[in-house]
Amino acid sequence: MSGETVGTRGLVLNEPLIFEQGSPGRVGYSLPTSDVREVKPDRLIPKKLLRDDIPGFPEVSEVDVVRHFTRMSQWNYGIDLGFYPLGSCTMKYNPRLNEDMARLPGFARAHPYQPEEASQGALQLLWELEQYLAEICGMDRVSLQPSAGAHGELTGIMLVRAYHTSRGNPRKKILIPDSAHGTNPASSAVCGYQIVPVKSGPRGVVEPQAVAEVMDDEVAGIMVTNPNTLGIFEDHIVEIAKIVHGKGGQVYCDGANLNAFVGIARPGDMGIDVIQLNVHKTFSTPHGGGGPGAGPVAMKRHLGPFMPVPTVEKKGKEFTLNYKLPKSIGKVRSFYGSFGVLVRAYTYIRTLGPTGLRRAAEVAVINANYILNQLKGTYHLPYDRFCKHECVFDDALQVPDNVKTLDIAKRLMDYGFHPPTIYFPLIVHGALMIEPTETESKETLDQFIAAMKAIAKEAKEGGDVVRAAPHNPRVSRMDETRAARQPNLRWRPKA
Repeated sequence: MSGETVGTRGLVLNEPLIFEQGSPGRVGYSLPTSDVREVKPDRLIPKKLLRDDIPGFPEVSEVDVVRHFTRMSQWNYGIDLGFYPLGSCTMKYNPRLNEDMARLPGFARAHPYQPEEASQGALQLLWELEQYLAEICGMDRVSLQPSAGAHGELTGIMLVRAYHTSRGNPRKKILIPDSAHGTNPASSAVCGYQIVPVKSGPRGVVEPQAVAEVMDDEVAGIMVTNPNTLGIFEDHIVEIAKIVHGKGGQVYCDGANLNAFVGIARPGDMGIDVIQLNVHKTFSTPHGGGGPGAGPVAMKRHLGPFMPVPTVEKKGKEFTLNYKLPKSIGKVRSFYGSFGVLVRAYTYIRTLGPTGLRRAAEVAVINANYILNQLKGTYHLPYDRFCKHECVFDDALQVPDNVKTLDIAKRLMDYGFHPPTIYFPLIVHGALMIEPTETESKETLDQFIAAMKAIAKEAKEGGDVVRAAPHNPRVSRMDETRAARQPNLRWRPKA
C-alpha cells in the first residue's frame, strides 16, 4: 500500500485569503430599489460613526465568493469525508434525520422567553428526554441544563457538595483515578475539593484495595470514568461503590464513554449516584472545534432536591418549569440547555429505540476490538485486554527505529486518514488512542488497519518517509507550540 495512491489527490487549487482577492469596483450583490422613503444615513446614525470605505476590504464578484468558500471547504476534513478515529471524542456519523428535526420551525424558531403555554411542544420533548435518559442510566432524575461534558461534571460535583453540606459537612477531598478524564480534577477543584489521585492496577482498572486505603470520612466522593480512558471497563465498580458508600461518600461516574454499554448495563445499577452524559457523543451531534454540546446530569433520588432550576415538570396534560426547589444549586446555564442538541439526542433515541441503542453499543465494541486484534503485534498494546469502545496502543515497537507516535500520526495523513488521538491518556507513554465508533464499516476499518501496518513497515525499513511526513497535504509539519502560544488570527492590510 502506498501513501501516494490513497485519498489525497484531486483538483485542490491554491487559495489566497479573501482579502487578497478581487479588484476595485467589483460587486457581488444586486439589491432591488428600496420602496422606503430615502433617509440620509447621518439622520439615523451619528456622523462620527459613518465611514465611506473599509480599508483593505475585498471587492469581489459573486462567483469569486462562491469559489473561494467552496475551495476552502475542500481543505477541511470532516466526518462526511472519511474515518475520524479520535479516541475519547467519539466522532461518528451524524444522521441527517436528527438535523432535519432540529430545524423544524417549531423548534428552530422557538424563543426561550416564550411563555409556557406557547412552549408546550418543546417542554414535552425535554420532559420525555429526561425520562429516557433516566431509564437508560438507571437513575431517578435528570437535569438537561449543562452545556457540555465538563460542565456536567462540574454540576455533578456541585450536587455532591450540596448534598454533604445539607448533612452538616461538605467534606474536603475527591478521589480521582489516574485513568479518569482530564477534566475531572478541574471540576473537583473548582468546587473547592482537594484531589486525591488513585493509581490504576496492572490490569488498567482501579483496584478496590487502592480505594479503601485512601477512603475516609473527609472524602466527599470518587470520580470514576467508566469505561476508562484506556477503553477498559472498570469491573470492580460495584465493590468500589460499596467502599465509598460505607464511609458516607458519593460515587460520580464520568459518562463520556457511555456509548460503550448503552442498553447493556445501567450505571445506577452499579452503585453510581450521579453521572453526566455527553449526549453530543453517545446520542449523535458529534462535536469538534468547541461545540455544540450538551452534558445532562442524571442522579439518584437523594440528590434530586439539589438539582438546577428550573426543572421540567408534568402536571396533568400540561408541562411547566418549576423554580421552587429550596435546596437547588441554582441555574447552571442560561435558559434551559443546548436545546438544538437535545432535540437531536431525542430524535436519535426515538429512532433507534432500546434494541437499536444496544446494537449501536455492541457494534462500537466489536469495531474497537477488531482494530485491537488486527494491530496487536504490529503496535505495542500496553494493556492486552478486551476493550470497549476504544483501544490504546503506543510507539514502543517503533521507537527503536527512531519513529515516534507523532510521526505515525502525521504519516497517516498521507494515506488519507485523520490521525487518532495521540499522547493521551497520560498514563500510557506515546499513546495512540483509536475509537472507530459504531458507524464505520469493516471495509473502512480494513483500509485503516492496512495503512497502520504499512507505516510500521516503513518504520522498519529506515523510517525517513515516516519522520518527514506528511508529504501529500497542503502543509507539512507546522510549529504547533508557537501556533498555540502566538496565534495570528487577524488579517491586517498592507500599509
